Amino acid sequence: MTPPAPSTPPTSPSSHLRPRLPSPVEQVDDDRFRRHGVRLLLKRDDLIHPDLPGNKWRKLAPNLEAATAGGHRTLLTFGGAYSNHLRATAAAGRLLGLRTIGVVRGHELAGQPLNPSLARCAADGMRLHFVDRTTYRQKRDPDTLARILREVADESDGAPYVVPEGGSNVAAVRGCVALGEELRGKADVVGVACGTGGTLAGLAAGLDEGQRALGIPVLKGGFLGDEIRALQEAAFGGRRGDWSLDERFHGGGYGRTTPALLAFADDFAQRHGVPVEQLYVAKLLHALLTLTEEGTFAPGTRLIAVITGTPSP
Repeated sequence: MTPPAPSTPPTSPSSHLRPRLPSPVEQVDDDRFRRHGVRLLLKRDDLIHPDLPGNKWRKLAPNLEAATAGGHRTLLTFGGAYSNHLRATAAAGRLLGLRTIGVVRGHELAGQPLNPSLARCAADGMRLHFVDRTTYRQKRDPDTLARILREVADESDGAPYVVPEGGSNVAAVRGCVALGEELRGKADVVGVACGTGGTLAGLAAGLDEGQRALGIPVLKGGFLGDEIRALQEAAFGGRRGDWSLDERFHGGGYGRTTPALLAFADDFAQRHGVPVEQLYVAKLLHALLTLTEEGTFAPGTRLIAVITGTPSP
């Protein structure tokens, strides 16, 4: 059941949600890295907030601030059937008393039993609106977006605040700068899994001179570099920081995985007592180990992996 809209919008989301910031940095003793002279550390952004972990907090928080400052009572955003971003947005709405609408890719899912991820969104009060895949691909087209907004319109809600897929926009990129700032002086290379690119765009901008950000895309297609450059241009007026992408580790594309990758994730979790999210974090950690074994990182390198989320329900 969708919660009623509050009589007045909440004030600062940060003051209500009490995130754990800065998130801790933990060293792990892993012989697979150690034998190559690489020191592996984990940036535990998964510990920021139990309902809004990792980069979801960093990207959503500035958008929540903008939404509440603008008097919006409803958040509308986009995602696939297993979207971490949809779950985080739904949780934020529940915690802050905001209505939420999730535009879900896949009209064929309408009327079907909800998977655990979408069921969690619904339990948190999110109204799910399923659209066909052609419409979803065109969601950034102004006419398509206007049509979606008409379809979900509710006069009692007022105009919704629209958060893009994955939460990556100018506000989100600027919010992720703090991630880089928290890692100044603590690493030579910082690795992060990338979906829509907003986290890497902000992270790279926040790092110090001489530090490098490495993005591991979880989608295939080779388009992400252009997206990150566009986000940095919009947020900062141009490229910021030393960053690059290695596109070999997507595992077949978003939401795809392999038995070998799942076994790697389970093994890493057992070795180090860190729950490994499978669609982003497992691909990142596997990529960093492969690159270490390939000799990409010089002996003595301090390598930080950003743990951006927790395992899905």
